[in-house]
Amino acid sequence: METLRGYLDFAVEVCEKAGKIALEYFQSDMRIETKSDGSPVTIADRTIEKMIRESIESRFPNHAIIGEEFGAAPSSSDHKWFIDPIDGTKAYSQGVPIFGVMLGLEVKDEMVVGVVNLPALQEMVYAAKGEGCKWNGRTARVSNTSDLKSALLTIAGEEYFTQYGLAETLEKLREAVGWIRTWGDCYGHILVATGRSDLCVDPILNPWDVAALVPILYEAGGTCTDWHGKVNIYSPNGVSTNNELLCDTIRITHKSV
Repeated sequence: METLRGYLDFAVEVCEKAGKIALEYFQSDMRIETKSDGSPVTIADRTIEKMIRESIESRFPNHAIIGEEFGAAPSSSDHKWFIDPIDGTKAYSQGVPIFGVMLGLEVKDEMVVGVVNLPALQEMVYAAKGEGCKWNGRTARVSNTSDLKSALLTIAGEEYFTQYGLAETLEKLREAVGWIRTWGDCYGHILVATGRSDLCVDPILNPWDVAALVPILYEAGGTCTDWHGKVNIYSPNGVSTNNELLCDTIRITHKSV
């Protein structure tokens, strides 16, 4: 059986290849389609996910796979890979560099490996359970901010809170924190893992959006939970922060859901 370090090395290698594909199409005149849920998708999304799926199937043929673009590959394995080929497709399709390739591995219902490659920013953040979190090869740690009044909050966009009837929650967060910026999607959570932001709050998430983040945040000394403070990649919402701010943040978010 492969070690967690082996799985991590594999995931890093695959995400590096995926990042190169993303950059081949980035800031080009590519066609953008709209999926049934209203979100955009490009040829890059599909090409990357296909490559990652084929890589997993070749190396670990019995493992389960769940991806944003091609759904679930049936398997009875307790090893399950989650693929988000391009998290932040709206930014990507606009030529904005805050997008990432995300790959996470769940073993026996626990997220144990996570990789996020932000190729346009030349940043790779990755972690495996017990191995620590690395940011371009150096140790990544969350901030030590302990007061929400001094905290930087990142979100993907105010419209997501409004769309899901959570504008009041955003306003309470805005009043509680020191400042807020819309450096969103996976980039906002990675800013937390690397100590450049203090918390990132998402009102809507899919499992492939958050799977890679759980081990990354945990190994960086932080947390990635739902709005009730529970680690649950199947929850529709999420919070990434350090342990100092978690309780105060959850006091605000849990009342909304």
